[in-house]
Amino acid sequence: KVVSTQSTGWMSAIISAFIDNIPFTTGMIPVIATISTQTGIPLAPLVYALAFGACLGGNGTLIGASANVVAVGIAEENGYKISFFNFSKLGMPIVIITVAVANCYLLICHCALSWGNEDIPLELLRV
Repeated sequence: KVVSTQSTGWMSAIISAFIDNIPFTTGMIPVIATISTQTGIPLAPLVYALAFGACLGGNGTLIGASANVVAVGIAEENGYKISFFNFSKLGMPIVIITVAVANCYLLICHCALSWGNEDIPLELLRV
């Protein structure tokens, strides 16, 4: 359970830094549902890891979230040039820190304390 939750969170963050998080998350829902049913790992920690990773990972690069693109566009209109590299130089360390904190939260709440480990009906995840 620990390895699956942690790897889901980190993998989601890394991928979401480079692709839009909505299609990625939508595509990953059946994957984590299958992992849960085939391994017996509760679905809740995997869902939270996916949500945290996808959300926080988008902060890593300029293209990771549409809000980043909008903010850089507004900055450029006002005379501030922000390159992909400069954005990532600041964004990636923030992603590493926030995903680490989120994964610590998941370890404590879902792995150590077993919060929210009751079964989530798979019908709720149908897309």
